Amino acid sequence: MTYNKEEPGVTLPGPECTDAFGTQWKDPLMFKPTRRSVLAASAAGAAAAGLAACSDGSSGGSGAAKADFEERGPISVVRGKDNTGKFQEFIKQWNDEHPDEKVTLIELPESADEQRSQLINNAQAKSDAYTVLGLDVVWTAEFAAQQWVVELPEDRFELDKLLPSTVETGKYFDKLYAVPYTTNAELLYYRKDLIEAAGSNEPPKSFEEMYQLIEAIRGTEEGKDTLGFGSQYSKYEGLTVQLTGLAKSAGKDLFDKEGKPQANSSEAKAGLKAAKDGFDNKYIPEEALTYKEEESRQAFQDGRLAFLQNWPYVWNMANAEDGSSKVNGKFDVCPVPGVGNSEGATALGGLNYGISAFAKNKGTAIDFIAFLASEEQQKAQALATGEAPAHSAVYDDPEVLEMYPYYKTLKAAVDAGTSRPQVVKYGDVTQAIQEAAYNVLSGSKEVDESLDALQKTLEELQA
Repeated sequence: MTYNKEEPGVTLPGPECTDAFGTQWKDPLMFKPTRRSVLAASAAGAAAAGLAACSDGSSGGSGAAKADFEERGPISVVRGKDNTGKFQEFIKQWNDEHPDEKVTLIELPESADEQRSQLINNAQAKSDAYTVLGLDVVWTAEFAAQQWVVELPEDRFELDKLLPSTVETGKYFDKLYAVPYTTNAELLYYRKDLIEAAGSNEPPKSFEEMYQLIEAIRGTEEGKDTLGFGSQYSKYEGLTVQLTGLAKSAGKDLFDKEGKPQANSSEAKAGLKAAKDGFDNKYIPEEALTYKEEESRQAFQDGRLAFLQNWPYVWNMANAEDGSSKVNGKFDVCPVPGVGNSEGATALGGLNYGISAFAKNKGTAIDFIAFLASEEQQKAQALATGEAPAHSAVYDDPEVLEMYPYYKTLKAAVDAGTSRPQVVKYGDVTQAIQEAAYNVLSGSKEVDESLDALQKTLEELQA
């Protein structure tokens, strides 16, 4: 295996060094630590010792051992925009109970790409303006390897009460760098009234069935003007989510279990072709090339789409009774469509919280993150937003299930989901994926040409 960044707090060997586990370390572009490699390192007595044995003498950065988790005082929490206002209520609750350790919310843009960029800019400036960082689940490896976040003491959190898969997203080299707040899986929102008008009582299980239903719906008076299906096809992080899910929905992950790309597999090509066929045959409107989460939600909520693939937060907003939604009470959710005979799958999302390596008052930050991860706050967040919690008990809570009967579908979607590539240089990988997918959907390249080129690019990044 190969690796290009220092593990925080560990001295790494120089070029062409072989560690105690027989691994040759060079200076490659990217490394994804696999569960197998992590477990092997742990069983041998921790990778750090083996790596240091052939060190060139350079020193590592600040890990948890050097972090001051006793310092207390005001902190900031930095995350994407809170569209519900619920998170600000949590902050007020905390501030009322901790007047000397108040939390200030700093909201970043809605785009995950822009959020990552601003977080990186702050880290590279070594600014203490950001304390608690809201991290997309795929950023853990990059932020930990770059020493932008500190290792967290596991005994300060009730990790055993969180979904195990969510806890893993906050780990790097089997050490905790972020605590899960929410997980996420996309669902297929469908118009029950339009399907019934078209003579069907069942939502589609595949893209092929969905396109047939769109044809039938357009043949009715109620659905003659529908734009069909929408998801997030703008060239941004959401498009990486789409291609990852499309490949899995056709039967194979975009990356294998060892982190090797298989972007030009027949399954990945079939998945991308399913979406491309939708654009070519007008089942997906051309304007969907500009859709991010909010644009696609608004199109569905305005009654312009019969089907929408999006995150659970849409449920509350589309069911609003204040006149802002034209589809209130007219829709339901089901798993995302598959390709051919394969089960539909979505790339998982979610939000974790880590602590900036350059922040003050890390003791307060630890307690605030534990507060957010508690069952009480996770339940309140779920009730207010419909988002998928990281706390396992919330999925069985009677009050939550009464309000969100679709949580059983959501839990199944999480279980069937797949992960985006967890790599140190995630920015380069996701940019390549977005470019390849957008070129196909916009009509500038064919599926085979684009994904063959993507495979070559990803292999070169790992060479």
